[in-house]
Amino acid sequence: MVAPLVTDKVNLLKRRYPGDKTLLYLEEVEEALAADLDRYREAQPRRGEEEAPAYRKREPFEEFSVNLILDNSESRHIPIVEEKSPSYRNLFGSLERVVDRYGYWRTDFTRIFSGSLLKADGGFLVINALDVLTEPGIWYPLKRVLRNGELEAAQYDPFYMMAGSGIKPETIPINVKVVLIGESYLYGLLWRLDEDFKKVFKVKAEFDSVMPLTKTALKDYFSFVRLIVDSEALLHFDLSGLQAVAEYGRRLAGHREKLSVRFTLLADIIREAAVVAAERKAKTVSRADVESAVVHKRHRINLVEDKIQELFDQQTLLVTTTGTAVGQINGLSVYDLGEYQFGRPSRITVNTSLGKAGVISIEREADLSGPIHDKGVLILSGYLRSMFAQDKPLNMSASITFEQSYGGVDGDSASSTEVYGILSSLTGLPVKQGIAVTGSINQKGEIQPIAELTRRSRGFSRSAVRAA
Repeated sequence: MVAPLVTDKVNLLKRRYPGDKTLLYLEEVEEALAADLDRYREAQPRRGEEEAPAYRKREPFEEFSVNLILDNSESRHIPIVEEKSPSYRNLFGSLERVVDRYGYWRTDFTRIFSGSLLKADGGFLVINALDVLTEPGIWYPLKRVLRNGELEAAQYDPFYMMAGSGIKPETIPINVKVVLIGESYLYGLLWRLDEDFKKVFKVKAEFDSVMPLTKTALKDYFSFVRLIVDSEALLHFDLSGLQAVAEYGRRLAGHREKLSVRFTLLADIIREAAVVAAERKAKTVSRADVESAVVHKRHRINLVEDKIQELFDQQTLLVTTTGTAVGQINGLSVYDLGEYQFGRPSRITVNTSLGKAGVISIEREADLSGPIHDKGVLILSGYLRSMFAQDKPLNMSASITFEQSYGGVDGDSASSTEVYGILSSLTGLPVKQGIAVTGSINQKGEIQPIAELTRRSRGFSRSAVRAA
């Protein structure tokens, strides 16, 4: 009675789903159904039982069900999956186990679940590189999948000695492109330390932190502002507010013809400016709101700058901005705190005398200078020799120091300042203290381009106003 019914249904499935593996599976299904007729009977209570227990009332045909782990039947585009939490389970899928009534671990094919790699099959999977490297048990299996083009669903067992037995699913052919996003130093480390990395991840794409300031770029900037405003239901920006955001982006870029593409920082300013405008019950966000947001952000993180300014105000740190002095000149320094940078003047003094020591950097002698600063001092020594020691030896000793500098100095932007101090000390000509100087010099005496001019000049102006 059972066999004809089973055979008829199985033959129907064979015609609908042709294929060697499918036909082999359906033949095994037919044999199993015909060999175990008890599965067609309802579980009966045994002696002493009013009703059969639930574990004997399990689904009799559960082993013949289908576990659909991925369905792309309605997809119309190449899958692009971003995995924000690349754990082993989320990335490779899982094979779950449960404890049965006897205390044994048990699993079956219905407990196989897909991960992001399978969901991105035929497309792209985007992962943060640092997350992959810091998540245990991810890096080597990921390389293996990409190298072999096969995915195996298995449970991650860090304590494999205590793990129970399970099933071993058949590997799944997979064709996926994995995109790792991270800092350039991570790429360099992986390239040097992992031989498989350069074989598996063959394409490198670098993204700049700035872009040219053009009309198209400004249009894109304003579109980004509109995107944040619409997605978070913020107040709209008027023209002056949009211009202020673009100016803030230009300051972040550090170049008058560039715009920063650090959109996270821009989005924070957009949100804070909208809050400032809402607090004053305005209908739109204007330039004043954006500038106020920038000021508020600076005040939250510029404690070190304020403390240094207090030392200038209290004349603990000495700087002269009026009158003249021989062998003394103001240099412009930049303090880099990571998230925040600011400029402050530094008094540089030079004493010269007869001798053969040449240029003596007190910071270098005291191990308070970095290699770039030491290079700048050596370069200015070469310039002085080329200018004044062509037909006779240069019998001069010149000591240079950054006064009241106790935390170390680096960079070569003070080399031109030090040259002016040396020339002033040699000739006895005074230097106006209301002038601050920055910029490196080469061995030919040319002043080279400088960076962070805005921060340097603002720092000197603020200190000069307070000193006055």
